[in-house]
This record gives sequence, structure tokens and C-alpha cells, in this order.
Amino acid sequence: MDDTELLVSSDQKMEDASTVNPTPAQTITPSSDDSGESDSDSEDEAESNHQIEALESELSANPYNYDAYVQYITLLRKTANLEKLREAREAMSAMFPLSPSLWLEWARDEASLASSDNVPEIVKLYERGLSDYQSVSLWCDYLNFLREFDPSVHGYTPDGVSKMRNLFERAIPAAGFHVTEGNRIWEGYREFEQGILDTIDKADLEERNKQIQRIRSIFHRHLSVPLKDLSSTLTTYKAWELEQGTDLDIGSDDLSKVSPQVAVANKEALQMYSERAHLEENISKKDLSDTEKFQHFMSYIKFEQTSGDPTRVQAIYERAVAEFPVSSDLWIDYTSYLDKTLKVGKAITHAYSRATRSCPWTGDLWTRYLLALERGSASEKDIYDVFEKSLQCTFSSFEEYLELYLTRVDGLRRRMISTSMVETLDYSLIRETFQQASDYLTPQMQNTDSLVRLHAYWANLELNIGKDLAGARGVWDSFLKKSGGMLAAWHAYIDMEVRLGHVKEARSIYRRCYTRKFDGTGSEDICHGWLRFEREHGALEDFDHAVQKVTPRLEELQLIRLQQESAPVKPSAGVKEHNPQKSTREKRKAGPNVEEESSAKRQKSKGQKMNDEEAEGKTATVPNKISKSETEKAADSKREESEGAKPVKPKIFTDECTAFLSNLSPKAQEEDIRKFFSDVGGVASIRILHDKGTGKPRGLAYVDFVDDEHLAAAIAKNRKMLLGKKISIARSNPKKGKKDFTRRGNEGSGNSKDTSQVSDKAKASLDGETEGEKRGNEVEVRGKNTFAIPRTVKALGFTTPKPIAVDETPKSNDEFRNMFLKK
Repeated sequence: MDDTELLVSSDQKMEDASTVNPTPAQTITPSSDDSGESDSDSEDEAESNHQIEALESELSANPYNYDAYVQYITLLRKTANLEKLREAREAMSAMFPLSPSLWLEWARDEASLASSDNVPEIVKLYERGLSDYQSVSLWCDYLNFLREFDPSVHGYTPDGVSKMRNLFERAIPAAGFHVTEGNRIWEGYREFEQGILDTIDKADLEERNKQIQRIRSIFHRHLSVPLKDLSSTLTTYKAWELEQGTDLDIGSDDLSKVSPQVAVANKEALQMYSERAHLEENISKKDLSDTEKFQHFMSYIKFEQTSGDPTRVQAIYERAVAEFPVSSDLWIDYTSYLDKTLKVGKAITHAYSRATRSCPWTGDLWTRYLLALERGSASEKDIYDVFEKSLQCTFSSFEEYLELYLTRVDGLRRRMISTSMVETLDYSLIRETFQQASDYLTPQMQNTDSLVRLHAYWANLELNIGKDLAGARGVWDSFLKKSGGMLAAWHAYIDMEVRLGHVKEARSIYRRCYTRKFDGTGSEDICHGWLRFEREHGALEDFDHAVQKVTPRLEELQLIRLQQESAPVKPSAGVKEHNPQKSTREKRKAGPNVEEESSAKRQKSKGQKMNDEEAEGKTATVPNKISKSETEKAADSKREESEGAKPVKPKIFTDECTAFLSNLSPKAQEEDIRKFFSDVGGVASIRILHDKGTGKPRGLAYVDFVDDEHLAAAIAKNRKMLLGKKISIARSNPKKGKKDFTRRGNEGSGNSKDTSQVSDKAKASLDGETEGEKRGNEVEVRGKNTFAIPRTVKALGFTTPKPIAVDETPKSNDEFRNMFLKK
């Protein structure tokens, strides 16, 4: 058996690759010897071409379809389309780390076409495969290829010998500690050195003895590693020593005649293998589920970590990630171990590069990758490239993007203040990173503490590194324009000014935000914060001014809170509320054809008349004053019942501080209107008008404000959009409304007959004035929705009844009763 055959002997070849993947010659070049099957081959080829086109369309639409790539490559190998096959493999490698079997298939296909001219390209292909996953089979194939096709290697030139020795030394820690397959690497190394010994002239004893000692050293190292079939290796070693003239008993395990140290090391290796045999058996079972196999690997890893040998721990991690390449938890565990043990080095950054290619959706891996590059003193270009790649990935939460931005800024800050930095970095890099983070994350993470933390960090660096106070203030001003409802943001801005000793600027910020509405008790907190600030930093005049501003606001907030706490539960729409006053009104209703009250009765005192109307609830116009609401009365009663508490007189809002809203959306609720005026503040109560018959909103509402200043600010929002409609906002004026309403009812569309229809007797009884004119054109509207029908309009088919003689002498109740009894 020659050297090449030894590495890939029948009992050592990759069973997984050789069974799944046929030899390159068989796959790249289809057979066409049988002419009788040409028609069938043509049909198969047409079917394959159709499938290839379908897969090309799929990959064009979805380049992240791993399975489609595998099927596409398999079909291209069958059709022997080498150029398309290479393009497909390159495209897949750019998107994903390929499995060892895919790399073996690719390398073997290229090796089947190899010549001395393209050996370097195939060597690069093997190196790329080993950079994705460490595989014993791929290493053996790589070493075999060089020994067969590299003239400097199989010619045993100094350069070729040096190249192969370096490769074997790389392969030992990567694959030589594989308990069940590592023997293949050691045996290949030993046989390569034996080939060199065979080329040395037997007369050159010094050179031969040196080479013999090199082979003996490889044997000793091999015997000290816990591998499978170590007893067979020991027998081979003894036979080799006999050939070199050493007196050894092949049937005995005694190695003391060779080296006591080797004997001890071999005994320890056998003990270590016996401790790991059951672990190897567990992960090698064929009927295990992925979860069970993963747990067995993790148990194996913990066992190796307790043994304390980093090389063996790394070897079992490599075997695990080859089995479970898309397990982000496994990669995080692996890279964390490397960070603790190796600290810095290419091995760590290379592991992170592989991890982020295997699990690009895990933000934690990208963050750790950036830190590993910084520890390894990587260049700004390398770090920036990794950072840009990470932002192109899709993560499960925006917090992961935030952590990436913060990690990037952390690294820039540390390197800017470091005295040992070779590169000179400009602060604009930090500002650009913060701006990019703010633009991207603010719409996605609105009103979160994490976003406040980001901008606080930004403002702090503007001050400390950028030395730009205006820039720091600009950070907060810009953020508050987008997130002005966040109390924490205002506090952070104020704290920055206080730390800098800028009392005047901090006070101006309090003035900007104390009337804003914040969640929970935030509105009260900002008011008390202003008072505390003036107590600690301001003059007496400043404190008095703050008290003057804050006190009405606190009273307003207290009243709103009391109203909310004591608000009664609204009855359901289908349940009518019992109203005794309404029942009385119903009893007094007359039929549609009954004449109105006589003008004599209408001469009763206006005060009594208005009181009756208010008691009966018949007046359709808006009242001049808003009486105490039921919620306010309940709040008063609640305060009076508390022990030792002095009754607090609630503030009564008049129509002078009331806004009238029209053209509202039927969907508008009190909360929508309150939110609409949140930037104005000062809203005390809201009343949305509903149709009495249907209960549906009429698109009208009244909003009470605490003072005229807030009302004016609210009116300034006239014609603004609310729920898709431009609403009209005006100051409420019930008296004017009544006059306008009466005038519209009397004048109509310019009809001059309206006033003439009032009876002369009625005018005479009021000294020539009608009842409406006598009362300031206030006309009482009766019935349901009667305001919608002008009184001058006669119904279709109406005939004027004959006048009935009426006795204008006032009658008593007894006289009326007698009149009805006679009828």
C-alpha cells in the first residue's frame, strides 16, 4: 500500500461522502455508451432542464432558499454543465456556509479536472471549505490531493516537505483529537515522514537517524492522545521499533525500554479514552432525535471543560457545530468559551466570522464579534465592514439593533480616547452612527426608555468628546419633537443643564413642559420637580413665579383625577334611564292639533317660566351656565366624608372658557378629543352631543378649559384634522346661538310672511311685541326634533281651520275642569 492509498484506504474513507457523492468522473460526465437508451436519456435531460429552469426562477425570487440551492447543484452535476455548476456553488457559498459533504463534492469535482496549472485554485477551494467547518474527511482529502498533484510534495523537495509538515501540524489540533477518526491524521503524518526516510541514502546515517527520531516523536505523540484503537497503534509502534533495532516484546504493553514518559502518557491516554467511550457511544447512536443528540453533545462538552484541556474542548465544540450549524445557542456558548480562554487571536475572530455566517439572525453574535475585533486591535475598516454587514441582517427585536449601535459607539469612543491607538479617528464617526441609530430606531421604539438612554449617551459624548454644547442641546430638542410625551426625556434634558450649572436654561425647559400631559402621575411630577428645582437653585422671585404657574395646574390635575375616580358608570345604549321629570313632561304633552298656550298665560313672569322649562328639560338651546356635574358633587361628598379634611370647592367653568366643536367624526370619543388637545392642555371636561331619538353622535361637542389662555390655544387649532375630518373650533356663546337660532326660524329664507302669522291679539297682549321679541328673540322649541321644521311651513294637505271664538278672560283650574265635564 503506497502513501496516498493509506490516507484514503477502504476502511478509513468518508462513509458519509462516498456513499452520498459518487466520484467526480461519474457525475460530471454522463455515460452515453448504450445507444438503445438514447431516447430515454434525452427525455431525462429535457426533464432535468425543465427542473433547472424552475429552480433558477425560485432562487431568483428567494436567494435564501437553502434546499433549492442543493437541488439546483445536484441537477447541474447530472447535466455536466460545469460553468453553471461553479456559478451556483459560488452563489450558495456567498449566502451560506457549506456543509463538509458539499465542500468535499465540490473539491472532488474540481480535482478530477486538475492539472499542475490549476493546483493553487483547488488548494484555495479546500482552504475555504476548512474555514467553514473542521472535518477529518475534508482534511484527509486535502492532504491526499497535494501529495498526488503537487510536484513539490510528491517530489519531496524542501519547499514541498515544509508545506506538508505545516499542514499536518494544522490538521492535528483541528481533526487529530477526534476520538473515533483522529487516527487517520496521525497515520497520514507518519506515513509521509516514512516516505521521506525512504528517500534518504542509507549511507547518510546522521540524516537517517534524524528522520527516524522525527517519526518516533510522531508515534509518541500519537500514543499520548486518547483515541480509538490505541492498542493497535501501540502494536504498530513496537513493530516499527523492532525494524530500527530496538529490543521490545511485541506481546507486552511495557514501554519502559523505549521511554518511561511515553509509557506513562500512553497509560493516561488509555484511561482518558475509557472515560470518554460512553460519551462517544451516545453521540454516535443512529436512532437519536436532534434534541437528544444535542443534549449528548452538550454533556460531552461539559465533561471536556472539566478536564481542563482547551484543545480537546475546542475539538468537541467543532464536532458539535458541524452537526448543528444553525444553533445560535451553541455558537454563543462556543465563542464565549474562546473569549474566556484565548482572550485574543485569529482563532476567536475566525470563530465569530463562522458563527455570524451560520446564524446571521442573532444580534448577540454580531455584538460579540465587534468586541472580539476590538480586542484583537483590528483596523477601523475591518470593524466597520462587520458592522455594516450586521445591519443588513434581520433580527427578532429592535433592541438587538440598538445594542449593535451602542457597541459600535463604545468602540469608537474607547479608541478615540486611547493613547496607544495608531489610527486617528474623527468624532464625526460617532455623530453619524448616533444619527443613523436615531433615524432608524425612533419610529420603531417610540416612547421607550432604551431610546432615551441612546440620546442621553449621544448628548453626553457631544459634550465630553465633541465639546459641542449646542450639539448636545440639539440632540434633545430634536428628540423631544418626536417624543415630547416622554417624561424621562424632559428629565434627562433638564438634568444635563443642571449638571452644567445652566440654571436659566433648565428653568426654560420646565416652562416648556409643565403644562404637558404625561402618563400616570407624570404631569404632577414635573410640576413638583419645577418647585424643587427653584427651591434648590433659584431666587425667591423665581420660586414665587413657579408657584404662581404650577398651583393652577396642580388644581386642574387634581380636579381631573377626582372626576375620573368618581365618574359614574354609563348605562348601556339599550336601557332607558328613568326620568320622573320626563314623565311629567309626557303627561303635559298635548296632541299635535291642540292650540298653543294663550298669550295671557305667556305673560307670567319670565323667571318662573324659565325655571319651569329647566325643570321640565324642554329647552333645546345651550344653557348659559354649566351647573355642578354629578361627578363633581360626588367628589365633594367624598371629600366631606374624609376625617379632618376641609371641603375643597371645585372650580366652576363658565361658557367664557368653553369651545364649541363641530364636524366631528361619528367615531370621535372623549379620549380622542382629549388627546387632540394634549399639546394645548387645560381640558377640564368634554361633552359630546347625541341625537335624542337614535342616540347617535351629532358631530358636535363642548370642551371646557380651565382658563381663557388654554381656550385661545385650542381655538388656534381650528380646521385641524381629527380622525380624518377637519373640525371647526369656536368659542361657545349660547346667548348668541339662541338669537341666531330664533332669527333663522323667523326669517327663514327671507320669507316676509313669518312675522305676519303671529296673531294680532298676541301682539297686543305684549304691547305690540311677539313673545319671541319680548324675550330677546328666544323661541321655545317643543317636541322631538321640532327644530328641523320651520313653523311657517304647512304640511301637505293642510287646511286652515275656521277661527274659534275664544274667551280671553283668564280661567281658574275649577273652571277648566267644569268645561271638560260638560263636554
